This record gives sequence, structure tokens and C-alpha cells, in this order.
Amino acid sequence: MSLATPALDALRDALPDDLKDIRLNLSSVLTGENLQPAQALGIALAAARFVRAQPLATALESDIRTSLGDAAAPAISDAVAAAGLMAMNTVYYRFRHMLGKESYEARPPRLRMSRMMQPATTKADFELMSLACAALAGCELCIKNHEASLVHLGVSEDACHDAVRIAAVINAAAQ
Repeated sequence: MSLATPALDALRDALPDDLKDIRLNLSSVLTGENLQPAQALGIALAAARFVRAQPLATALESDIRTSLGDAAAPAISDAVAAAGLMAMNTVYYRFRHMLGKESYEARPPRLRMSRMMQPATTKADFELMSLACAALAGCELCIKNHEASLVHLGVSEDACHDAVRIAAVINAAAQ
């Protein structure tokens, strides 16, 4: 399946010449060989929502609908859910990790996150989106846990690497 991204292309082309590297990266990171097009778009949307880049998120949602047809709704739903859950989890788990106190580690989070176990797409796709958001937040514990989960699911380190590359470029484009 080829990747049709007319709305994202319009935003990309509007970036100033000072951001030429970002323009070129935005063109290339979504077409890697380690992720399916639906995965790349879902990761990009989760990252855009996570960094609160509404114009990028709106463009990506439009392109997902154009490119994925019937598979668009689950991909969009998971991207929204992953960005929201990771906004919560990265704050909470980064706090616990940074303090490093057993007293906090012993406390149950009591934060609902069952969507992670019941994604609309696949567990691997949701984990890729979550890994991208964890990288954006700089939450070491979350990064390690999501990467380990992905490798356990049979996802390659190259695919994990590509997910974080997408998040990095989306973050740069949001600036």
C-alpha cells in the first residue's frame, strides 16, 4: 500500500527554508522499510497528539482516512488512546523512577490503562505508538518497558528505532 499524505505534504511544504532538513525528514521517515504504512501513520498521529500539535494531528487524521479506508477508525482511535494514556503514564512513572524510593514503588498506581491490553488495532501497533510517546516524554522506564514488550511480540529493533525517528521528526515539525 502506498502512502498518500496530501494534507501532511501541504503542511510540510509550508515549512520555511530554515527547516529544510525537517521537511526532508518528514518526507522520508514515514516511508521506511521496517513499518507498515498504517503503523507509520498511526505513530505519527500519536506523536502529534502527544506534543499537542493540532495542525499536524488534523492533517495526519485526514491522511489516515484517505490512505487506510476502513482501517482508519481503529488506527485513529489507538493513536488518540496511546497519546492520552502515555501523557498520564510518562508523568507518573517518570516521577516514581526519578525518586527511586521503595515507598513509592510499593504503592499501586491505581491508574486505569486497560486500553493498552485491548487496542483497536494490534498490541504491537499500540506499543509502537506508546514507545514513540515515551521517547517524546523522555521517560526511561516507559521506553524500556515498551521496547521490551515490542521485542517480546516479535517486533524488530529496527521497527522500534523507526517509531522513535518518526516521533522525533513530528516533534521537530511541531516547532
